[in-house]
Amino acid sequence: MVKIVARCHPALKPVLPPPIPAAQGLPDWLRTMPSVAESATLGGASVRTLKHCPPLLDAFTSGLLLPLAADVTVGGGELSWDWAPPPTPDQLTTRAPIGLHAPEQAEGAPLPIGDRFVLKFMNFWTLESPPGWSILFTHPFNREELPFRTLTGIVECDSFKDGFVHFPALWTDPTFEGVLKAGTPVAQAIPFPRQDMELETATFDSAAAGRVREMQAALQEEPGHYRKLRKRKQQEDGLE
Repeated sequence: MVKIVARCHPALKPVLPPPIPAAQGLPDWLRTMPSVAESATLGGASVRTLKHCPPLLDAFTSGLLLPLAADVTVGGGELSWDWAPPPTPDQLTTRAPIGLHAPEQAEGAPLPIGDRFVLKFMNFWTLESPPGWSILFTHPFNREELPFRTLTGIVECDSFKDGFVHFPALWTDPTFEGVLKAGTPVAQAIPFPRQDMELETATFDSAAAGRVREMQAALQEEPGHYRKLRKRKQQEDGLE
């Protein structure tokens, strides 16, 4: 098990939504969508929905979700908030839940910015990873309903454990008006060990070709086969 320690200023603890394990922050649409649907494309055949896709579900439930600090109202092309957190005079941190990057800071990047500012979701939690571990911060996986797109970055949070990681993001839905609630996930954090990677490419031998064919057949014929394989491997590795 990997332990990540999230810390905030004691004066802010009562007013800040905390980071949460991603498994506790599944979107409502995933919870309410059907497990099986009738496909007009396939002549009315019954098909399993995304709820039956373990890799997608594993992405949803991996790592941590970092929250928006306060309610933010979006309207008339403006962002506003009514949030007055306790002052922290012993710190240099902002008291605003959102900051901005000038568009020129992304000049030359293939991003749909134009003359708009780039948002920066302010994070009031430091994150400490174990020695030798970094954290990948990215847009919450598969959360296309959010009206923004958080950019991806990696931080060595073992050495940067006393720093705040903020999250630049592009506003992607110009039609959105309403309130982004405090606690809305603005980034997903995935810890991983820093180590060199070696890549080898190869072709199947006859034995491997047979195993691949067997796997393809099992995945088509046996619902839940991937999940059973994963559980068996975790048991073999002593992870369950």
